[in-house]
Amino acid sequence: MGKITLIATAAMGIEALVAREVRALGYENVTVDNGKITYEAEESAICRSNLWLRTADRVKLKVGEFKATTFDELFEKTKALPWGQFIPENGEFPVIGKSVKSKLFSVSDCQAIVKKAVVDSLKKTYHRSWFDEDGPLFRIEVALHKDIATLTIDTSGSGLHKRGYRYLHSEAPLKETMAATLIMLTNWTPDRPFADPFCGSGTLPIEAALIGQNIAPGFNRDFASHGWDWIGQANWDKAMEEAEDLAKYDQPLEIYGSDIDHKMVDLAKNNAMEAGLGEIIKFKQMQVKDFTTKSKYGCLIGNPPYGERLGEVKEVEQMYRDMGRTFAHLDTWSIYMLTSHPDFEELYGKKATKKRKLFNGNIRTDYYQFFGPRPPKNE
Repeated sequence: MGKITLIATAAMGIEALVAREVRALGYENVTVDNGKITYEAEESAICRSNLWLRTADRVKLKVGEFKATTFDELFEKTKALPWGQFIPENGEFPVIGKSVKSKLFSVSDCQAIVKKAVVDSLKKTYHRSWFDEDGPLFRIEVALHKDIATLTIDTSGSGLHKRGYRYLHSEAPLKETMAATLIMLTNWTPDRPFADPFCGSGTLPIEAALIGQNIAPGFNRDFASHGWDWIGQANWDKAMEEAEDLAKYDQPLEIYGSDIDHKMVDLAKNNAMEAGLGEIIKFKQMQVKDFTTKSKYGCLIGNPPYGERLGEVKEVEQMYRDMGRTFAHLDTWSIYMLTSHPDFEELYGKKATKKRKLFNGNIRTDYYQFFGPRPPKNE
């Protein structure tokens, strides 16, 4: 088929991190935009991108992009795209859409027009008047932004945050992609201790173990594009073999997770077992103010309660004070905390070395980074 164009979507603020992951896979012509990273590659990149991208939300195949200010223009230009190259006769192709700052603001109308245009295009390709749509899924998206329509097909299916290990989780879980983001924005390396004193359902410790042993995050799940004939099973097999070859299952890791709620600790243990990492991560029920360690030069990452609910604010603020006193003894550790509380530094009792704005779901948060000293180089 030759070169295709892919779009890896990303949460606001982490586009550069996703772009770094894309380049690490060996892909070039990488363009970074708000919420998306566009790049060119062979069809095998669909397999490798879905398997390896830890911080992207999903991977989309870009079919075309053009200006459209009328419904006729949207119809004709969509119909002219090579849909038959990607969607087989029996393909299921629902259409979703969004429109921002565009003359064509009715999303439902845009979806209906794109659907009709794709059907007309496929009729011409396959010389038939009806499509049963009982085969593999090719979910089409029409995204309009400032009158530019981008037509894509989703290659991922479920969002990439669904790694396949977390069947049970807490009420407000940290997405796996966000957990990976928090870790990859630190100075942690697999030869250093890692701790999460607010582990909840275990997402941060599990993602740290996957990163530490270089295990592809999509290794234990399926993707919508698994059933696409034009990619071919050989490409999927090769990508899976590569992931297996690059995994470092023998890499020793020192990873700890703790939580005040024993039910969360049990949940975290079950999720770690599901991920095949139950023997690697040590979980314990514990209040944050009881955290102690004899290890040096570790990395502590936490997503503590923010105090968003009424009645929780004073309790959360006291916990931040306790945290500051407890972590003051970790003078060789680097500490990273994510919270939306505007007075975190004052309550914690120390100004962060660096602060970064991130969105945890729809909540605007700050990632407070307290850098410790570098570990001495081994002789």
